[in-house]
Amino acid sequence: MRTRPESSRQYKAGSTAEVVRGRIQQMIETGELKPGDRLPAERELAEHFKVSRASLRAALHSIAGMGLLQFRHGSGTYITGGPPVLDGGPLSLLARLHGFTDDEMFEARRQLEVGVAGLAAERATKEDLAKMEACIAGMAATLESPRKYLVHDVDFHRAVAVASKNPILGSLVEMVSAVLYRQRSRTVAHARDLASSLTMHRRIAKAIATRDSERARDAMNQHLLQAQRARKLEKPPSARSKRTPAQ
Repeated sequence: MRTRPESSRQYKAGSTAEVVRGRIQQMIETGELKPGDRLPAERELAEHFKVSRASLRAALHSIAGMGLLQFRHGSGTYITGGPPVLDGGPLSLLARLHGFTDDEMFEARRQLEVGVAGLAAERATKEDLAKMEACIAGMAATLESPRKYLVHDVDFHRAVAVASKNPILGSLVEMVSAVLYRQRSRTVAHARDLASSLTMHRRIAKAIATRDSERARDAMNQHLLQAQRARKLEKPPSARSKRTPAQ
């Protein structure tokens, strides 16, 4: 990014993080900042916008939460180059605020991911298929370690979303996956049948690899129904009968 003197708009030392965020978003919208671009150093940006470094950091973290920025340790801050990775935090807050239940979250997930699986069967590349197979190999190797299995499980669903070649759907799956990962990481230690889950993932991958959209959608639907049942069984008996908000 080439920083330029501001002519029509001045930024004072007391400017808020929202003002900085708006200016950076404007630069993205106008094409002054493009996917993959590295932002200048924090000190240089703060001087450019005439704001404190604290206000700048707040703005950058806010934009990162929208999936538009990536922080790379030891390298810098970059405009997201691929599909945006959305933070599931806002969805988690909405779930608590409005009392979204586990069943409602899974229903929304099914409506989203079943369609994504069908698109993946039509559009997946060799690289996409290889990524799915790597995730399945990871699941097979961690059947005795539920938490590690869960990481590969989530990565598989992300790989399917990427294979759909629709960045909007990919972003939504990423956001929902982040919420569900946090939820399930608290209960997955009590998982009873990961082998069955692995079998379902293999069916999905095979359907996508053979370009069978209908079978891919059906396999994903059956898998998510199974996952919903498994999630309920992982909860303590006292919690299974309660209709509590997703958390």
